[in-house]
Amino acid sequence: MELAHFWGILFISLHAMVPITLAAIGETIEESAGLFNIGLEGILLLGALAGALGAQASGSAVIGLMTGIGIGAMVGLIFGTIGTTLRGSQLITGVGINLFALGFVALMLSVMGAPGFHSVARDVQVPLIPLGVGNLSPLVILTVALAIGVWWLLRRTQMGIWIRAVGENPAAADVAGLRVNAIRLGAAVAAGAFAGLAGAYLSVDWFGAVTKEITAGRGFIALAIVVFSGLNPLLALLGGFIFGFFDGLATWVATYPGIKDIIPWQFVAMAPYVVTLAVVAGVIGRVRFPKALGVPYMRE
Repeated sequence: MELAHFWGILFISLHAMVPITLAAIGETIEESAGLFNIGLEGILLLGALAGALGAQASGSAVIGLMTGIGIGAMVGLIFGTIGTTLRGSQLITGVGINLFALGFVALMLSVMGAPGFHSVARDVQVPLIPLGVGNLSPLVILTVALAIGVWWLLRRTQMGIWIRAVGENPAAADVAGLRVNAIRLGAAVAAGAFAGLAGAYLSVDWFGAVTKEITAGRGFIALAIVVFSGLNPLLALLGGFIFGFFDGLATWVATYPGIKDIIPWQFVAMAPYVVTLAVVAGVIGRVRFPKALGVPYMRE
């Protein structure tokens, strides 16, 4: 029985890890290129709605996930254009994305006749992989693979050198012949796509529904994980699992008879956020970010 509890918490933790990690991995690419987007929460929310509608309209979970990716990439493109070509404030743009998403999703849920909640049919949700000790979403495996792939991209490829160069010293990169704003814009689109996939995962896979509170601050936690990781996708994967573990533990406490009578589940539900804040507080000031982070590049 104790072993069954272990597997239960582990599988919940792995599934809770996915949206945080995906959004954080995408943001490591973006911040490495010199842009920062605090609008991840809004992109997650828009991705969740788009993923659900795409899956239901097409009858395919894959199409739903692709729809979430597309919406995220589009928002990333808008953010990147404002932050590069238009040289707008990245901070204000990110806040605007969050506010727009919150109002738009609430409006759409109301229009669809389900104020605050919209269920996704089970036959268009992502099928789980049975492993004997539990069912695993294929997106857990994909998330781990993407973390390794993005780490390789940033640390071991020419493209990674270009991305880090435009974030560290865009003027020197420009002199070397790199198209600074084009690379930054591409990084913003990639980050938006990752966050859109994370949002679609919430509705089409993990929860099987869309609510206006479905993200529950996960976009902001992803930003904290980026700080913890120091723009290292593998550490972002670790940070995402730490959050997922405590999130899964809270879910287990809330549903397991006897335990929830001893330990208030609301108290345990605070643990992921408290742990994340503690971890970030421990590394803040020690992590080095690109010198040109958040600074629009203007060619002289």
